[in-house]
Amino acid sequence: MRGGEREARIERSKYSRIEPWLYLSPFLIGIALFTLYPIVNVFMISFQENYSYLSRSFSGVGLANYRAVLSDRNFFGSIRNTFVYVLTVVPISTAIALVVANLLNQKLKATALFQTAYFLPMVTSVTAVGLSWRFMFHTRFGVINYLLSLFGAAPIGWLDKPAYNMTALAIYGIWNVLPFTIILLISGLQNVNPLYYTAARVDGAKGGRVFLRITIPLLAPTIGLVLIINSISSFKVFNELFPLFKGNPGPVYNLYTLVFFIYEKMNGQPPKLGQSAAAAIALFVIILIFTMVQLLIQRKWKHY
Repeated sequence: MRGGEREARIERSKYSRIEPWLYLSPFLIGIALFTLYPIVNVFMISFQENYSYLSRSFSGVGLANYRAVLSDRNFFGSIRNTFVYVLTVVPISTAIALVVANLLNQKLKATALFQTAYFLPMVTSVTAVGLSWRFMFHTRFGVINYLLSLFGAAPIGWLDKPAYNMTALAIYGIWNVLPFTIILLISGLQNVNPLYYTAARVDGAKGGRVFLRITIPLLAPTIGLVLIINSISSFKVFNELFPLFKGNPGPVYNLYTLVFFIYEKMNGQPPKLGQSAAAAIALFVIILIFTMVQLLIQRKWKHY
């Protein structure tokens, strides 16, 4: 009996080690097929010259695709435009979302109505919203120029004049990322212990001082998460650009972004899949470096 119990215990121990992997196997298989394999495949294609998707053939292996991408002036222009977009949209949207989330977190009248209004973009088609914004930016009939005219401003060619194209794209981008940013910040605010606010009011601290000295420091981990997520999302800007400028990177092709550059190489005639893959790897490296820098900076943040 003792031998049988020992064997049964060993069998149960073996099964207990395998059981977690059985539960995780569907998830791990999905990650391997839809995440790891595409990354490895794109990395391999980036080194294959004259790669053909249909025949899976290529003429050679080397760095020709990377040299072609680095010699393309649109590539460096796309890097510049993407960084300008990220460094504009992410800080401004985070600052606005902080204020809005702080207001929505308070028990005010019609809070539910405002929450619904702010979260509507998350359940709306990106293409439909982009077309709406294109009409709003219209020089003659757009509502934005109409509102500006009430203050005596002349009509602005938001989508026609290259000088205003990035501003229009950034405005749309800020509006587009606000809902998700507000949701994350509200969740962070709801985890702040209200005793901190009670103690601050007892000490006579005013609203602005409480927000800067208590809310912001305690919300630092959530703000860091928001900055990383929005940065990654903004580096991949494409859905905002495509409908706003009728499928072109600006009226005079002045608004190339990294993802649009990849898209154009992939859908050109003939398609240059190797160069597209090389540009995608470059985007991956840029996002990785930018994210790591953010993580290093956030480690120095002090929160209580």
